[in-house]
Amino acid sequence: MTAAFDKEQQRIDRVAATIATQIEKLTEETAHRKEDIVNIRKQFTEEISFNTDDSFDDYLETVLALRQEAVELTVSQSSHRIATKRLEKLKKMKSSPYFGRIDITEEDFPGTDEIYVGTSSLMDDSGEDFLIYDWRAPVASIYYDFEPGPIRYKTPNGFITGTLEKKYQYLIKDGILQSMFDTSLTIGDEVLQQVLGQGTNKHMNSIVATIQQEQNQVIRHDYKKLLVVHGAAGSGKTSAALQRIAYLLYKYRETLTADQIILFSPNAMFNSYVSNVLPELGEENMHQVTFQEYLNERLQDDFTVETPFEQLEYILTQEDSPIHRTRVASIKFKASSQFFEAIETYRKALEIEGMIFKDLTFRGQVLITGKEIAERFYSDTEASRFTNRVELLKEWLTNLLKETLETEMKEPWVHEKVELLSENSYRKAKEHLVKKHGLRNEEADEYEVTTEELARLITLQHLQPLRTIVDSFSFVDSKAIYAQLFADPQAITRWTSGETPAEWADICRETLAMLTDNHLSYEDATPFLLMRALIQGFSTNRTIKQILIDEAQDYSTFQFEYLKRLFPETSMTVLGDFNQAIFAHASDDIDFHGLNRLYGEEQTAIVNMTRSYRSSKPIIDFTSSLVPNGASIIPFDREGVLPTLTQVATTEELHHSIASKIAALRDEGYVSIAIICKSAEESIAADHGLASVENLKLITKGSQEYEEGAVVIPSYLAKGVEFEAVIIYDASAKQYGDERVLRLFYTACTRAMHELQLYSLGPVTPLISHALRDGLIQ
Repeated sequence: MTAAFDKEQQRIDRVAATIATQIEKLTEETAHRKEDIVNIRKQFTEEISFNTDDSFDDYLETVLALRQEAVELTVSQSSHRIATKRLEKLKKMKSSPYFGRIDITEEDFPGTDEIYVGTSSLMDDSGEDFLIYDWRAPVASIYYDFEPGPIRYKTPNGFITGTLEKKYQYLIKDGILQSMFDTSLTIGDEVLQQVLGQGTNKHMNSIVATIQQEQNQVIRHDYKKLLVVHGAAGSGKTSAALQRIAYLLYKYRETLTADQIILFSPNAMFNSYVSNVLPELGEENMHQVTFQEYLNERLQDDFTVETPFEQLEYILTQEDSPIHRTRVASIKFKASSQFFEAIETYRKALEIEGMIFKDLTFRGQVLITGKEIAERFYSDTEASRFTNRVELLKEWLTNLLKETLETEMKEPWVHEKVELLSENSYRKAKEHLVKKHGLRNEEADEYEVTTEELARLITLQHLQPLRTIVDSFSFVDSKAIYAQLFADPQAITRWTSGETPAEWADICRETLAMLTDNHLSYEDATPFLLMRALIQGFSTNRTIKQILIDEAQDYSTFQFEYLKRLFPETSMTVLGDFNQAIFAHASDDIDFHGLNRLYGEEQTAIVNMTRSYRSSKPIIDFTSSLVPNGASIIPFDREGVLPTLTQVATTEELHHSIASKIAALRDEGYVSIAIICKSAEESIAADHGLASVENLKLITKGSQEYEEGAVVIPSYLAKGVEFEAVIIYDASAKQYGDERVLRLFYTACTRAMHELQLYSLGPVTPLISHALRDGLIQ
């Protein structure tokens, strides 16, 4: 070992001792804080009595005591939470306290500073000097962005210039220095090679030790409203975005919290896969939701809502259906900005005519008809804005229900229910009224509920469903209003001047049929919500400050416009790869430049990540040959074996060969193996045919967790995750016959890290003809 190596190990030992001392102190502190919290809570229940019969001075003293105890409890809980969080960070730092070092000389300051970079900051015992800088600190950006030479970096107090003299990388495990590198690269290939050469597990890991310059550009960007990250498969888009959240939580820790951030992810399994990244960095997880979950929450009471995977499954497996072409045309048109504008124009037309309302019925009798409500709505169209008129209509109907209450509570049916009231129901009614009137104990005992009060309560209870309908604007017949869009195919010319699909009449017919069955197709879900919001008013969320949208190529222009309206105060980070744009609405798009219109070019930044790290170079060379812009994808130079192709004649031979391959891969030490199928239908067949394979798991759209081991999975559910070895179940011309499924095939193949095996039942897909010609697959 060299003297430099020994010196670095000695420093690690000193840092470890400091960490151990701070862990000991914080362990004692958290224990004391917890004890304080328990004691304060005990005082609340045992020592402080709140008696309204006492004098005003006693009452005031009690209130002040309560307030003081509440403040003490809040302070103790906050201190305990901060200390516990710091303790968790220190425990994670014990094994590997830092991963990098930069030696810098600042302009106009003598001497060279040695800056050590880790996942969290660490002060020495005096509390005056940094032993380790958090990777998110301004000075740490030098580690990721610069080679030795001149530097300039931004701090809260302005720009600092100087010289980067040296840059080192460390691999530390269990407090022992495994290796160190003096490198002039952004991040030395030696470290990255070791990290990328490892296997995967059920959770995505933090990448702070191997962040590349283009990834750092994504992580630290915070000056535009919209950040668009267009990256090749395996370029680290998602990892960088999650580190970006950690960075923003660090930089804006006084004004930004995890519950003000939402990640829209592709599926529930993906949520599980990325759930470990932020906690690993000592940060709380943000909200994670799929767009489908968002839709279901708002629509499931009225419709059965198709999922995006059901939509895609139909497109992939029902090509012989007589309405397949109509459905594809419907998906594309309803995803467009043209249809968004048509919905807005249609809503404006409703200011003059076309609003449809439901009858309000009570006890089997029509209280007021939808026609009468419409007449009221259109009786004074100049009075106020459209949404205000809807609000005024709600107030009018609320007053109508109040009048109904006053008349109905005197009716014989109410008095009959009062007389038949059970003792238990009477007791509950009395408890409700005692609480409502704020009666004291002795007053409550003497209080007798009058017949009139009981009659009012019973009538109110029966009117409650109508009150809910009015309060939620459900008297507006949104389904009928949306259906009206499609009732006359010729009417679309009133709301859009653009060209409509040749299949528009058929689209109208199919849409009406689905609505009649209370079924909402996925392409109709967001347009329906937009139309309803434009009528009733947007329930905008102004508390959310940051939104991340992963696999953004799967979102339509319509959906982006809707999300912008829904979260008007947010900044948006959009991540995607149009080579993986597998949904029908995106089939003609090649990039995200269309998103410039969301916030304007001056508020939009686009970062292209062209280097791919996930797969070995032979796999990237093969997958790059599949797509038109593949030459722009730069592989990380990690060697591996060529992808292989096996052609079989029968399904029996296919299943026997795949089962043998899985056994061989397991013998080689691979844990994460995916048999990727084109569709869920094919996945079910594959899982059945491979029943002899032990511990083989079938992944479906309902799967909640990313599974380790060998899995059978549809191509569209494999997006966003990676596997050590991938087996393409059937890469035949029958399954992947033309360019329409090219992106789906590319997506499936790019999931592989170390090995890619293609099987073909019969003639091979023409999509790999170039790869076969160029010897990129054997």
